[in-house]
Amino acid sequence: MPRVRIAAAGDVHADDRSRPRIEAAFSQVGGDADVVLLAGDLTTHGDPEEARVLADSCAEVGIPVFAVLGNHDWHTDRADAVRRVLEEAGVVVLERSWATCDLNGTRLGIAGTKGFIGGFPGSTLPDFGEPILREVYAETGRDVEALEKGLAAIDDCPLRVVLLHYSPTMSTLAGEPETIWTFLGTNRLDGPIQKHKPHLVLHGHAHQGTFAGAVGSVPVYNVAVHVTGRDFFVFELDSEAPDASGAKLEAPVL
Repeated sequence: MPRVRIAAAGDVHADDRSRPRIEAAFSQVGGDADVVLLAGDLTTHGDPEEARVLADSCAEVGIPVFAVLGNHDWHTDRADAVRRVLEEAGVVVLERSWATCDLNGTRLGIAGTKGFIGGFPGSTLPDFGEPILREVYAETGRDVEALEKGLAAIDDCPLRVVLLHYSPTMSTLAGEPETIWTFLGTNRLDGPIQKHKPHLVLHGHAHQGTFAGAVGSVPVYNVAVHVTGRDFFVFELDSEAPDASGAKLEAPVL
């Protein structure tokens, strides 16, 4: 029975101070997982030299690494440089894109994008008013469209995962002040998820949020390290399971 072990983490906030922790985590994870998925905020301030701290460990991990960027990675407006550093180390950075990976006799498809803000029922940003506000709405719309295209592209993969930074559901935000939920994600991202029903959705960003939630029948996990309390959390997916019920939690790593 083909199974894939996914080591997931978000909000690692790499910089010189965190290098020892990151090196230690990546030196061990290759024995516990088949692939690493990183849910954004890879750096502390979006400095390419901070990205190099993470890239150095990713280059030595020995298993595939896929990532999306987060808001911290955009902070200095050098996201393209951050991405190049990571890609030079072999990391596949997904930005409104998708990728597949052959593992253990099956194929894993990953649809990835940072996502953006917008809110949830009861508090949502509208597509109305000042042009700058409408541009925020449009920016989120571009992520929704990309997620739809990515999930459509990997529909034939036996295993399918959505990788985000911002949350597509309120269910993993409990613990954060409700007054800031609008800036932690948006349920506009849940349309493609409900339509295509991937096995698993992973995100970060909400440091005080809740680990486990759902979009309809699809399990969603907030893998920010502040929430899991671990450098990685491992999920095992069974490619013979007919739907998202194939997702299984394994023992947390480190």
